[in-house]
Amino acid sequence: MVNDEPHYEAPLGALAPEQRKVLAECGPRWGDDINGNRQKVVDFYTPVLARASKGHVSVQRDVSYGPHPRHVMDIFLPGPESVDSPPGSAGRDAVVFVHGGAFVRGQKSVNGEIYDNVCYWFARQGLVAFNVEYRLAGEGPYPGGAEDVRDALASIHRQAAVLGFDPARVFLIGHSAGGSHAAACLLDPAVASRADGPPVAGLVLISGRLVADVRPGNPNAGPVRAYFGDDTSLYAQRSPLSHVACSGVPLMIAVAEYENPYLDEYGAMFFLEALRHRGVPPRFIQMRGHNHTSIVAHFNSGEDYLGREILHFFASVSR
Repeated sequence: MVNDEPHYEAPLGALAPEQRKVLAECGPRWGDDINGNRQKVVDFYTPVLARASKGHVSVQRDVSYGPHPRHVMDIFLPGPESVDSPPGSAGRDAVVFVHGGAFVRGQKSVNGEIYDNVCYWFARQGLVAFNVEYRLAGEGPYPGGAEDVRDALASIHRQAAVLGFDPARVFLIGHSAGGSHAAACLLDPAVASRADGPPVAGLVLISGRLVADVRPGNPNAGPVRAYFGDDTSLYAQRSPLSHVACSGVPLMIAVAEYENPYLDEYGAMFFLEALRHRGVPPRFIQMRGHNHTSIVAHFNSGEDYLGREILHFFASVSR
């Protein structure tokens, strides 16, 4: 069911008042200088995350899941103080995070803190967490990114017994372009129909690019074209939005108040399409006060509203 309170006013974690003021001023103008505003978020949150507790989480870096150098992932294993099941328990949930980067850039760890923070937070809650890297548009154009996520999921499921999680309780989270890949890997017939992939218990799309578009106001139109191709007549069938009805996987959507142009619109459209086609409505949250980058950069910073809502979503999915 839809959250009773889908809009959330964010305190922006442990940021200093002057930093909060800067981000509040950037917010309404986010789309005017995405790269510059993004860098402010990274600069503000990185020292906060560096100081934050990472618990007793152990991390396995650059574990291969395929032949390409970017076919790697980091694995975050909960420590003994985690609030979920005991270490090694086969009943643990697992979460797979897929980063963004406008299809043409990005990596699973920006600077040792950003994106790692998402998996550290979930591992501290007792989940086994995976941070997945994938090929960029130049080497893996459509549907390459989604195929990589599918292959990473297959590798992850093969490790369930060794890492101690329930293979039927694997949840997939994608941010920005990673949201496009995560959705396509489960919904797009060009990817999902090629093989019977491993089960995914639920899908969380955070500020996902769910429509391939080169609209004049889209500052990432070039990267969209680089990934989805030059033939715009194919964009509709290559957009995750077109395939909402292809799967009944439980769904949660989160968008920031200050998004890259059109991403909040596409998140709402995806929600409405899912609402139209499914018997169980998806969850939808708008993170007020947050922007396209801080909506993930804030994990493990002391603010955990979105993380807790995601855990509630996981708990709502029947075992």
